[in-house]
Amino acid sequence: MSEFTLNGDSTLWLVVPAAGQGRRMGADKPKQYLTLAGQPIIAHTLARLYQAFPEATLVLCLDSDDRWFQPEWVPFTRWLRVTGGKERMDSVLNALHAIPAQEADIVMVHDVARPCITPDDLHALYQAAASHTAGALLAMPVADTMKRANSEQQSARTEPRDGLWHALTPQGFRYALLRQALESARHYQRVVTDEASAVEALNEQPLLVSGRRDNLKVTHPDDLALAAAILSAQNDQFS
Repeated sequence: MSEFTLNGDSTLWLVVPAAGQGRRMGADKPKQYLTLAGQPIIAHTLARLYQAFPEATLVLCLDSDDRWFQPEWVPFTRWLRVTGGKERMDSVLNALHAIPAQEADIVMVHDVARPCITPDDLHALYQAAASHTAGALLAMPVADTMKRANSEQQSARTEPRDGLWHALTPQGFRYALLRQALESARHYQRVVTDEASAVEALNEQPLLVSGRRDNLKVTHPDDLALAAAILSAQNDQFS
């Protein structure tokens, strides 16, 4: 891993929405608390963020009725807990309203269920977000043939994949721009599934930063075994 330092002219805020219930996992608890390689997913994710940015401030968005969270999983010295919202964008906006950020501060939002993020990808995203006025997001070019389904889940046609990317996280933006984008989405009652789509609605064009393909989002039960294998391989690679 290359040596890295934060830019001296702004604070870095790491927002981690973790108020979701993860119902697609079919488990008895939210997916961020499922065990992965001996620890809950959330602990792995926060450890990776801390490894890359130990001096950042963490903002953790949790459900008000969360009974699984343990503060000892947080490695950061500077962190705060805020109440999550019904949708992802509500959680992130709650976080933005709770922090004493300056307009030019960088805010990076990361899925709690992406525990395999690497420090190098985190550093690359931060640098892109700090230098590009419309912000940036980790993403990867689509490699598979894309099919458009009809209402009966039949393959109706093949879609050109040129220029298509899978959006990943983190996604990073200046505080003022991200807050404006999410407040606009709320005002116009647009439900956005990631921060970049809210920024795009302001006619801004965030930079796509090519990220590793092993930045897996744990969504389904069989993803746990895959994530464990990825973490093991990464530990071997970086040790």
